[in-house]
Amino acid sequence: MPLGIGWGKQAARGAGADAFAAEVERLRLAAVPGESGRLRELFDFLADRGPDAESASQAEMAERVFGQADTEGDDATVRVYIHRLRKRLDDFYTGEGGDRGKPRLVLPAGTYALRLQDSIAAGACDEDTPETVPVRRGRRYLPMALGLAVLLLAGGFMLGRFASAGSSAPPANELWQPFLKSQRPTLIVLGDYYIYGEIDPVRPEEGRLIRDFRVNSPTDLVRMQDADPEHFGNAEDVGLNYLPFSSAYGMQNVIPILTRGNRQISILPASELQPDMLNYFDVIYIGLFSGMHLLEDVNFMNSNFQLGESYDELIHVESGKNYVSEEARRLASPVYYRDYGYVARFRAPSGALVAIIAGARDTGLRGIAPLAAAPALAPELEEPAAKGADFEAVYQITGQQGADLSERLVSVQQRP
Repeated sequence: MPLGIGWGKQAARGAGADAFAAEVERLRLAAVPGESGRLRELFDFLADRGPDAESASQAEMAERVFGQADTEGDDATVRVYIHRLRKRLDDFYTGEGGDRGKPRLVLPAGTYALRLQDSIAAGACDEDTPETVPVRRGRRYLPMALGLAVLLLAGGFMLGRFASAGSSAPPANELWQPFLKSQRPTLIVLGDYYIYGEIDPVRPEEGRLIRDFRVNSPTDLVRMQDADPEHFGNAEDVGLNYLPFSSAYGMQNVIPILTRGNRQISILPASELQPDMLNYFDVIYIGLFSGMHLLEDVNFMNSNFQLGESYDELIHVESGKNYVSEEARRLASPVYYRDYGYVARFRAPSGALVAIIAGARDTGLRGIAPLAAAPALAPELEEPAAKGADFEAVYQITGQQGADLSERLVSVQQRP
């Protein structure tokens, strides 16, 4: 009898290993972790350890995957890539790869090991339809006035250079003082968006440009073409990214402060930011929540807030209070509406000083940027900023047809 029980357990373990291996191969064929690159290498490392492996250490992953031999303690690169891989798996199973009743691979919170879980236990949706995919993943947007945005950004940058070289630079409030004193170079990261084309082979003149939050790079586009050829059969990479207008206004406010004393700054689109850059630069993000890319993970993995079902929604984790932008629904009419701006400053595990100047929509970003660049912060922000504490704040911006009319501080807290 004991022999029979032992054999049954061994057979179950064997069946589990086979199912794990089959699911690993399915994800590789679907290019969920990518066809190459560090994210694919991280996935392969975890997959090769098997379904019952103990959680890997950050130091082990840093050395084996990222070639960082002397990493000790908390490693920012590892944490960011783990978070990105977890999101890739979640996107796949809540989208085209979901199948209720079948097991799926997960990265449990706090565990650096792949596990095979039942789809219900992993939080599967009740029906595998487009409506069950979160709005933020599947909504499409058309870009507007790319050339004008570039001109505005160039104008904002030149304004900053002339301000630093000519007349006296504007005063720097407590938010910016640590950046001016830091020995690290400063990198401004602008929220941007990847656009692909959809070209009808019969009527190419009726082609269109599409923004899809599931498609943030040419690699993502190839992955979606392989996974869903019916909907992406006519999609083409046309080499376009765009920036929202409000980023230019943010640049105009911030750059004159950062270029005091002819300090040099670098500018990079968020889609090109790599995790290891946080080892060398202090980083300032200017843009919308939806354009943060990697910095979305960096900021919200240790925050009092999280993004909701769309990038228009910011949720306070402890209270559950929602701050939802109304701009998209009311922009075309002359009625007043609410949008939200967000400002944060914190020290990343890599030692990088990070500031986030973001809005849910353009009105929020246009409203929050001058507040962050003002000679003096609001008293509620001035105190934690002066003490060097990690903090974050949310402002309600009242808008009308894109204009930011007034602001009200609704939350300020020390970051966890």
